[in-house]
Amino acid sequence: MARERLSLFDTTLRDGAQTTGVDFSLDDKRAIAKMLDDLGVDYIEGGYPGANPLDTEFFAKRPKLRAKFAAFGMTKRAGRSAANDPGVAGLIEAQADTIAYVAKAWDYQVRVALECSLEDNLEGIEDSVSYAREKGREVVVDCEHFFDGYKANPDYALACAKAAYEAGARWVVLCDTNGGALPHEIEKIVADVIGCIPGDHVGIHAHNDTENAVANSLAAVRAGARQIQGTLNGLGERCGNANLVSIIPTLLLKPEFAEKFDVGVTREKLCSLTKISHAFDELLNRAPDRHAPYVGASAFATKAGIHASAVLKDPRTYEHVEPETVGNARRVLVSDQAGKSNIISELERLGVALDKNDPRLVRLLDEVKEKEAQGYAYEGADASFLLLAKRVLGQLPDYFDIERFSVNVERRYNAKGDLVTASEAIVKVRVDGETMISAAEGNGPVNALDLALRKDLGRFQRFIEDVELVDYRVRVFQGGTDAVTRVLIECADGQGERWSTVGVSANVIDASFQALVDSINYKLMMSGAA
Repeated sequence: MARERLSLFDTTLRDGAQTTGVDFSLDDKRAIAKMLDDLGVDYIEGGYPGANPLDTEFFAKRPKLRAKFAAFGMTKRAGRSAANDPGVAGLIEAQADTIAYVAKAWDYQVRVALECSLEDNLEGIEDSVSYAREKGREVVVDCEHFFDGYKANPDYALACAKAAYEAGARWVVLCDTNGGALPHEIEKIVADVIGCIPGDHVGIHAHNDTENAVANSLAAVRAGARQIQGTLNGLGERCGNANLVSIIPTLLLKPEFAEKFDVGVTREKLCSLTKISHAFDELLNRAPDRHAPYVGASAFATKAGIHASAVLKDPRTYEHVEPETVGNARRVLVSDQAGKSNIISELERLGVALDKNDPRLVRLLDEVKEKEAQGYAYEGADASFLLLAKRVLGQLPDYFDIERFSVNVERRYNAKGDLVTASEAIVKVRVDGETMISAAEGNGPVNALDLALRKDLGRFQRFIEDVELVDYRVRVFQGGTDAVTRVLIECADGQGERWSTVGVSANVIDASFQALVDSINYKLMMSGAA
């Protein structure tokens, strides 16, 4: 039996742009559009031309795409024709492949937000769709607040959807705008709609306010909808939109959907999904969600020793799909719950071969558990774990010794009379029997220490010139005024390599310095410094 075509409509550049703290530049939009196009989505909604200069410029300078490029905007205003509405004119002038109109489908919203009659709203949908079709545009109508509208007045919500379809809309998209609908409600209501409109003209646009956007989208497909709208990494206003990064692999890897539907994303492109998700987060300058389904660093991570042993024997014991199918990797974590299987697996992943009968393995396991009892955590600090293992195995050179360090933080008035805080650090380090003292001022005590430590390491200096501290996280491990503090830092180099290290102390500066020293040692080791 031939599989049905299921359409994927991405709205990252429009609805995703409404995320708090997200502001796309023109270059960002162009890069994201190319990323989505390469992945294989069917539609890319570029924004709202005419509503702001950035979106208008983006449509004027849009990249060449295989996917259909959609312009978003409102149906005509009451009291004028679509041909004489400046908003509609802006959408036509944008020269997009598709026009995505937003139309109210809740009678309450029509009266309160649009302040027009229910009949005027229906006429506005019909006229706007018909006019765009006359101009040769494919039309998508997002029926905003559809599910709340259906619960309040099903006849009117259906009338809005039917008006769009009968006027020529290619897709009538049912929007859970407030994000409060649940999967069983979505499935029932979509099935009711498909009694009036063919399913291959019906789409779903779900928001995530009850953490059900992905489930609601899949429920709509089960009920007969054949287009799914969503965003990369679930971006969107409030709690976000349906996450296409979770939806796409579910459609391709779960038999219920994979055997019935064909989507534009191939299995080969699916292997790049983790990379795309992380690259998108990097573009937004935020850390990827370690616990994200399919693509998170912890999505295929096993911590408990008994689980690790089972995973190593047969991954299906604790994995619902193979991590490689989405470009991810299996990880067996090193922690206080670890057994030999965890340690061996992690060492193999890091390129260190160790026989399971090697007596040093027991010493390493004991050392890990002792360190974690003190507050260290190696689950997110691969570099520190590798250094620890190399020390126990007798394979880590002593590149340098820290004799002492000090940090001074001073709050004072500068020459302009402004109150400022200045930090200065001094590090005394011994390399090859030679003692060097470096001082540096920084934007805070940790930054000052970082700069001072990397200022002069003698003959090793050339290996660390391009090292940069890119992330810094602090956690109180045990409460109270005498709390133990855990510091995790992430560094990067000019080749784009990243690594994480950990330090623990009752003093946050001391913990930070431990992590900084580990970071430099790791870079020297991986660079082959002798």
